[in-house]
Amino acid sequence: VLAALLGLGAVLAYGERRRRAAPAPQYPRYTRAEVARHRTPGDSVWVTYGTEVFDVTDFVELHPGGPDKILLAAGGPLEPFWALYAVHSQPHVLELLRDYKVGELNPEDAALPAGDTEDPFAGDPPRHPALRVNSLKPFNAEPPPELLTQSFLTPNELFFTRNHLPVPAVEPGSYRLRVEAPGGRALSLSLAELRRRFPKHEVTATLQCAGNRRSEMSRVRPVKGLAWDIGAISTARWGGARLRDVLLAAGVRDNTGGDSDGEWHVCFEGLDTDASGTPYGASIPLKRALSADAEVLLAYEMNGQELPRDHGFPVRVVVPGVVGARSVKWLRSVAVSPTESPSHWQQNDYKGFCPSTDWDSVDFGGKGAGMGKWGGGKRGEWEQRDGERGRDGKNGVSLSPQVDVSLDGGRTWRPAELCPRPEHARGWAWALWELRAPVPAGARLDIVCKAVDRSYNVQPDTVGPIWNLRGVLSNAWHHVPVTVT
Repeated sequence: VLAALLGLGAVLAYGERRRRAAPAPQYPRYTRAEVARHRTPGDSVWVTYGTEVFDVTDFVELHPGGPDKILLAAGGPLEPFWALYAVHSQPHVLELLRDYKVGELNPEDAALPAGDTEDPFAGDPPRHPALRVNSLKPFNAEPPPELLTQSFLTPNELFFTRNHLPVPAVEPGSYRLRVEAPGGRALSLSLAELRRRFPKHEVTATLQCAGNRRSEMSRVRPVKGLAWDIGAISTARWGGARLRDVLLAAGVRDNTGGDSDGEWHVCFEGLDTDASGTPYGASIPLKRALSADAEVLLAYEMNGQELPRDHGFPVRVVVPGVVGARSVKWLRSVAVSPTESPSHWQQNDYKGFCPSTDWDSVDFGGKGAGMGKWGGGKRGEWEQRDGERGRDGKNGVSLSPQVDVSLDGGRTWRPAELCPRPEHARGWAWALWELRAPVPAGARLDIVCKAVDRSYNVQPDTVGPIWNLRGVLSNAWHHVPVTVT
């Protein structure tokens, strides 16, 4: 047996040595004109990246962003399109592309510019240096946890930023919002008309990215998406026109779609677009949009100021109590429809799946659940960072009326005290809370918090049972180890 194993090892070592010693494959050379002839699956789809040529015909239907996106680059360079999506700038993407290599560009063509690679993010606004950046292009960043609880309302410059595409530059004087109702009725509003025609309504609401705390899920099994920590959540006082008022003015009635078999929806599109001109889009049920109690806003103010560019200037949707992906920024159109938004972000991106679903078995058009309202017992984030030194007072935030805190990893619990909320906060905003407890010097604590809602829904104790391949709605107990000095 030993001799057989040694022999097998020698064979494998020899094979590996020969593989390393083997000369690199010699690829044919092509001109850019020859590459440009391959633009359709019928003629095969070729693209270039750097000086290399790839035949991606077999990958077109497998492209996570959809075949239409990758076909935009057919016959030409990938660089201008990859510049829009930071996910491509990862080693495994380049490794995947290597499998489709068929040639090299002629030296003369390789020396030419690969097309218009002007940075589409060059016009993005400046940002606060305290933000912790998860991706630069598009820009996505969160405030440091220790700043989250410094004030009830999050300062505009520290509000977490979730952008999917470049920030559009909008001239407020020429801005128009189009509102489409069933039966061909429509309304076109300037920013001044939106302010003048409809009563201003204000609502204090916490917005939260569906991927908040995704980094915790990735410790269970790898997930795909930005590695948000606990800071993709912030609170502001929003001002604007009620969506309900605008829809009624456009001719929508409370009973619209009432006799149909399915639920009607309100579809939003933003002014932010990808390389094909496709805008970010999402939708919410019409019933929620028309509800006076839901307080859905077409907001033009944030904490008493005009919306910052990163947060939707000049107009954005604010849907209180619903994941932030539905609060479309830089709003250009609102349309009442018998179906959900066809947007990639509505249909494919923001969906939750069973923990057994992986990227080999996922069916975005099948049983995945769309992201809607927050679940009960949501969030009890700590401001402290893992491993930081403790003190006798501790505080955090919650979206539920009760917070329980444990200092020993969940074996024993004690109730936290909720701090009084401003009169205007109502039920859409977080509550700050505090716990005071004696702890001995030198103690090593495993601080845990969990929220409980009025129906006694409680946060799950571990991440494993709620793991999903997109890493969304991570709301298990939050642990922070602390050493007391």
